[in-house]
Amino acid sequence: MPGKVIKTDQAAPPLGTYSQGWVAGNLVFTAGQLGIAPGTKQLVEGGIAEQTRRALQNIAGILEAAGSAMARVVKTTVFLTDLADFAAMNAVYKEFFPGDPPARSTVEVSALAMGALVEIEAIATVR
Repeated sequence: MPGKVIKTDQAAPPLGTYSQGWVAGNLVFTAGQLGIAPGTKQLVEGGIAEQTRRALQNIAGILEAAGSAMARVVKTTVFLTDLADFAAMNAVYKEFFPGDPPARSTVEVSALAMGALVEIEAIATVR
């Protein structure tokens, strides 16, 4: 496959057969990130705010390992198990994208791995 696989201990390890991220050309694609603390394979304590924060911190770790950064994110997709959690998720999301936020899709899903409340994936530019 063309591109470069991204592996970092600054994000949760994969729970299945996938890579944390890929660099292809000048883009980096992250796998969907749950609110799992690196090294633990366990969801962080708390609710939607804590899981959202950890998922975005995981994305930041993957992007840094790829030579990118949160400021270079151009698109995210947010998966919520309950759209009633949108406001709480969005409040944390704003902390990570305080200026012009990237394009985003938010969808409700019936379930996520490990009973997570949120999963987030991102596409960013490199350099």
